[in-house]
Amino acid sequence: MNPRDLQEVRFTPLFAKLTDEQLGCLDPGEIIEAPVGTLLASEGERTGLFHVLLEGEVRATRTYDRQSILLGINKPGNYLGETMLLLDIPWVATCRVSKPARLFRFDEESFWRMLITCQTVAREIFRSAANRMRNLEGYSQQREKLVSLGTMAAGLAHELNNPAAAARRAAAHLQQTTDKVQSYLCQLSKTLEPEHWQTLLNAAQEASAQNSPELDHLARSDRAEAIAHWLDAHGVAVAWDLAPTFVNAGLDLVWLEALAAKLPPATHADAIGWLEARLNLKSLVSQVEQSTGRIEKLVKAVKSYSYMDRSPMQEVDIHEGIESTLTMLGHKLKNVTLVRAFERSLPRIMAYGSELNQVWTNLIDNAIHAVNGTGKICIGTSLEDNQLVVEIVDNGPGIPPEVQAHMFEPFFTTKSVGTGTGLGLIISNRIIADRHGGEIEFESRPGETRFKVRLPVNP
Repeated sequence: MNPRDLQEVRFTPLFAKLTDEQLGCLDPGEIIEAPVGTLLASEGERTGLFHVLLEGEVRATRTYDRQSILLGINKPGNYLGETMLLLDIPWVATCRVSKPARLFRFDEESFWRMLITCQTVAREIFRSAANRMRNLEGYSQQREKLVSLGTMAAGLAHELNNPAAAARRAAAHLQQTTDKVQSYLCQLSKTLEPEHWQTLLNAAQEASAQNSPELDHLARSDRAEAIAHWLDAHGVAVAWDLAPTFVNAGLDLVWLEALAAKLPPATHADAIGWLEARLNLKSLVSQVEQSTGRIEKLVKAVKSYSYMDRSPMQEVDIHEGIESTLTMLGHKLKNVTLVRAFERSLPRIMAYGSELNQVWTNLIDNAIHAVNGTGKICIGTSLEDNQLVVEIVDNGPGIPPEVQAHMFEPFFTTKSVGTGTGLGLIISNRIIADRHGGEIEFESRPGETRFKVRLPVNP
């Protein structure tokens, strides 16, 4: 560097305290010019470079859930790249020039030589790197929680939609069916004698109490066709629409013939129509009950998952937390073979229930990702050496040995940019180790990855 450039670099805050004797550590560096749009580093890559901004502006962004989030704007005097060189990790952000810039640049070898020879610079860089990582990790943890919450909300919306839609359809049909029942009653009140009314009511009760037989699709179709022809012969309108109701109720031609023989022929069409409407009414009410019951179960799972209306630290049953987590992740587990191997006699423990559920969510979601949503996952619980043990095993391709060494490093992720924060296992490990005095361990080989969480019974 020429003397003029050297003085320009020396007057930046980072190098302002260097003595004349220490200026030699700047010699390996070079000054570059970068127009707007120049990419200094991309998230996930290794550049091996350290930059000090002399003029212009550089924006740092990070992708979260496929959204680019602005982390900060670097002004003259700021520097970037030290954290990645110190920790030997890929860039955790994308840095792009937003105003024409001049930068002082070091390669990795020169950067480390500078740290060795210039203690004042090293001290400032270490302090800055620690603060930067702390701030980035804190922000990313909040984003991790928001992403987790978004995943749960999306899953809950998906799970709630089906029973809600079923209940809505059943409610709409209920009104129509109720009108049909009243219409048939008006017609039958003019033609049926009291003893015939009793026969019809008894038949309705008997039909409601019938157990529907287990029929395959072909057998059900054949029975429905036979009943439809019989209804048509007895003057019942839309016979093909009504026949499935009698099949679902477990009725056959013999039963219908016996009922028809006890009623006046002129009333057959209205009497059979009323019976079908009444059976359909019962089926619709049952559908509404099942749908609302499913919604109630989901609401209970949400309250259990979040430990709503409960104190943070309390006596918990880990099975309850795992089950509520599985319910919340149900939309992702539809094509996964899930095996439970629970030791139901395990004691309850004092724990932060909602935080443990965050751990189960992360580990199970990772397992689902490992099997690509279609493999096999086994969740087991046991008691070993006065510790509760939760094992989550998947039959995915396994974790490569070179990846295993970095599993618990901040921001390390094997997922594509923007789909993982690289903090899931870090947060889970802190919850288990720091908050509960337990530990997380794992082992992996092709075809099996096993995560084991240990929680002391008496923390």
